[in-house]
Amino acid sequence: MALSVSIVVSVIVFFLISSYKLHASEHVISFEMVNVVNEFPHDSQAFTEGLLYAGNDTLFESTGDYGKSSVRKVALRTGKVEELKKMDDSLFGEGLTLLGKRLFQLTWMQKIGFIYDQKNLSELGTFNHEMNDGWGLATDGRVLFGSDGSSTLYQLDPQTFKAVSKQVVYYKGQQVYNLNELEYINGEIWANIYQSDCIARISPKDGFLGWILLQNLRKELVEAGNRGIDVLNGIAWDGEQNRIFVTGKLWPKLYEVKVSPIKEPIEEWVIEQLCLR
Repeated sequence: MALSVSIVVSVIVFFLISSYKLHASEHVISFEMVNVVNEFPHDSQAFTEGLLYAGNDTLFESTGDYGKSSVRKVALRTGKVEELKKMDDSLFGEGLTLLGKRLFQLTWMQKIGFIYDQKNLSELGTFNHEMNDGWGLATDGRVLFGSDGSSTLYQLDPQTFKAVSKQVVYYKGQQVYNLNELEYINGEIWANIYQSDCIARISPKDGFLGWILLQNLRKELVEAGNRGIDVLNGIAWDGEQNRIFVTGKLWPKLYEVKVSPIKEPIEEWVIEQLCLR
């Protein structure tokens, strides 16, 4: 009897250990950097808040700042603004996403958003959301993902705009605050971390996945004499050609980048300084 109990206990312990190892392996944190594949012109007066790729070398962009906020259609290769919808001077444009043929845009410090026709940027309506603020917006084609500058990633019903889930994002026990512009890429949410040169990779199911470090981009711009630029902000994904585009507020360039693993170990204080300020 004692032997049977011992065998049962051993089997249970084995499965518990196996389950723990599987769980741990699924949550190994990745550390990556970017290499520039292509550079494109970008309007250096655009205070970029939302960015997305819509096919045929076309981008849609939301810009912020009072009196300068807009939604615009932009030619990727030339940076030329092909269509522009200026917002009222009292509004500060924020995150932008495309669901179906409709563009959804947030505003800062207000719980109101706008819906536009993708074809001509005509306003189709407004919506109210349940986030504390309006920062980033993305979609997987079914739900909207939103951020409000906190550590919470929201899932919003695109019909009612009510929050169907709220996920607090943690990195090694620390909340990852300042989730800003968002992009949905291959089942993940990529989030700019405001006031940093970092992008957080987040799984809507499993939480934090890894860091992408892009400090080399802003460093090169500053070294080239671009003193008026602001922070990294803006991620766009071309799912057909597997291209990733990034830019920043008031940046004169938009970059196509390739992500690759960082092979050298990174000390924890480096991540805290770069990404968790």
